[in-house]
Amino acid sequence: MERDEPRRRVLSEFAWPSALAPFRIRNYRFQWPSDLLTSWAFEMETIILGWYVLVETGSVLLLTLFASLNYTGTLLAPLFGVIGDRIGHRDLLAVMRASYIVLAATLLTLVLTGHLDASCVLVIAALMGLVRPSDLGVRGALVATIMPSNQLISSIAVSRTTMDLARIAGALSGAGLFAGAGLGPAYVVIVSLYVISTLLTLCVVVPAERRPAVEMAVRALRRSPLRDLKEGVSHVWISPAMRAGIWIAFITNLTAYPFTNGLLPYIAREIYGANQTILGYLSAGFAIGSLIGSVTLSLIGRVRVARLMICATAMWYVGLLVFARMPSVPTAIVSLTLAGISQSMSMITIAVILMRTADERFRGRVMGVRMLTIYGLPFGLMAAGSLIDQVGFVATATLYVAVGLAMLAAVALHWRADLWDPHAPANAK
Repeated sequence: MERDEPRRRVLSEFAWPSALAPFRIRNYRFQWPSDLLTSWAFEMETIILGWYVLVETGSVLLLTLFASLNYTGTLLAPLFGVIGDRIGHRDLLAVMRASYIVLAATLLTLVLTGHLDASCVLVIAALMGLVRPSDLGVRGALVATIMPSNQLISSIAVSRTTMDLARIAGALSGAGLFAGAGLGPAYVVIVSLYVISTLLTLCVVVPAERRPAVEMAVRALRRSPLRDLKEGVSHVWISPAMRAGIWIAFITNLTAYPFTNGLLPYIAREIYGANQTILGYLSAGFAIGSLIGSVTLSLIGRVRVARLMICATAMWYVGLLVFARMPSVPTAIVSLTLAGISQSMSMITIAVILMRTADERFRGRVMGVRMLTIYGLPFGLMAAGSLIDQVGFVATATLYVAVGLAMLAAVALHWRADLWDPHAPANAK
């Protein structure tokens, strides 16, 4: 029996390609589809409600306000981490997803009774925005809890595909359902996705925690989350490579993401005179590019990560500039796909630099600091809404790209020894 064990292990590894290896774990087979369905519902809601607000109000400023409200709870992310440590990440994630059911069902009720208006949508978006920004962090913590340490990297990498796949499916199905069947049937599907994802989350069985010192864990739980956040900021501050990565994450949220995370309904309707279906194609084009970028980078493997971060971010801006000047929908989709490839490589390399550089004890807090950079997005969205009303879309996009590239160049020059030198730790292959 003992002599047969290595052979069985080899056959097991042969039967499961590395990309599918995490699915050997029962819990992962429940969490992955749960995360996929949740992200799918998120994307459908973003597409459908963004279009609804734009059509009902005719205001690009209110559209950007709606998109900004989806990130109102970013500052609460460290508190959700503390709650997850206390009650368990599986239980917290189930409660969060149950709240999505309640809010989506409330909006569905307003639709069916004929009482829905733009103000109701903004209120529900604000309430949803208190919880949604923390979903990604909590699901990542749950992956770390249920997966063996030797499979953690591959399982997190495979988990990332749920966002790209969901954006493709959510954009196409959300826009298609809304255009073909109306808001009510589309929201029935959204509520159903949330219900199924919650049930799948509850099927995850969290293993009993094994901690070497219970007293240390109790003291950790009693610590202030603000103190943890302060330590995370301090840890980031002492590393030039991490500081550069955090700055680039903030810059892109401020000046690049607004055009694909909020303004697409305006672009589809006002720039191209298109309907919801075309909006779905535009969003799916960017998501397909992001998926291509993720897969490509996983296949390339050994690269100068910091150099790729700078180059990919610069190409992302170039792609957005080209997109803003495209005269037709097909060429716009192509340019968005190319921008999505660069965006994915930029975001992955930032995460790799942060995780490589951070001390193991501080990785969670460093990622908490990384999440705070998302606050650049609502500010960028609101400013873009005002500028588009005054100077137009193309001029606003050109200004944002110019500012983004200038800030990126400033970061690259200031930390050039840590980001461009091939012998710098951040460029280690």
